Amino acid sequence: MATYAYPSPQAVFQMQYESVRRDEVLGVLLALLLGGFGAHHFYLGRTGWGIFYLCLFWTPVPWILGWVECFFMPERVRIYNAVQAAGLAAALGLTVPPWVTYPGWIAPGWNAPGQAGPAYPASAQATAEGGSVALKPSSSALIACGQCGLANPAGSRFCSTCGTSLA
Repeated sequence: MATYAYPSPQAVFQMQYESVRRDEVLGVLLALLLGGFGAHHFYLGRTGWGIFYLCLFWTPVPWILGWVECFFMPERVRIYNAVQAAGLAAALGLTVPPWVTYPGWIAPGWNAPGQAGPAYPASAQATAEGGSVALKPSSSALIACGQCGLANPAGSRFCSTCGTSLA
């Protein structure tokens, strides 16, 4: 029987990110050439706007808007890719890659400096440190077992798998 190595979370992240990321040049070309049909909105998963453009494609309005929006598409594609990367990283339990937090991108629920704090739970408040996003420690964080390496709920005195003392 053959055994296969389990891929690291970073490898899984890269594979999944490459399958969901969008290309800026293709977004610009879709907005420029097929903008009247809303193809650039469908490309970024904005189905509502795409349908709106399809309903009005016979008028010059969506064609003009599509031509104007081709200048804004690179930034929209970058934001789309950043949101996808942040979601994948969160689902895999990885820290958010530093390139996701480039200047000009504000995470959903994050308020500007000087306003009230973020709209995230207190246990998962993100703080910008050195160009990357680090999560503050939570009181409900999992505890890793020193012997088997598996995670256990906070407050556990013994590992639920091997029985080793966690204190």
